[in-house]
Amino acid sequence: QVQLVESGGGLVQAGGSLRLSCAASGRTYSRHIMGWFRQAPGKERECVASINWSGSMIYYADSVKGRVTISRDNAVNTVYLQMNSLKPEDTAVYYCAASRSDYSDSRRYDYWGQGTQVTVSS
Repeated sequence: QVQLVESGGGLVQAGGSLRLSCAASGRTYSRHIMGWFRQAPGKERECVASINWSGSMIYYADSVKGRVTISRDNAVNTVYLQMNSLKPEDTAVYYCAASRSDYSDSRRYDYWGQGTQVTVSS
């Protein structure tokens, strides 16, 4: 079992930055690929970024490449999502999730956090 708790969301103006954190607990955390997903009202959940245990494999959605950085600190069981140059279309609920096998397919993620709201005003 892996338990995930997100933090760091909020309201920010367009062009601003936010850093999301995901604190993980559970004995098998280090074996999982960790991903950040988002879901805006009326839209499907999409993978924003994901990272393997060592950080050697990273995925970014095209919509965020160059503006977002995912990282993880296994010593404190935390995954981060640094988001810069935020746009109104980045507004969504952001979820942290853990998978044993996939980087971007939400169906292959086994554990999910409760989500944190990110709102970008124009």
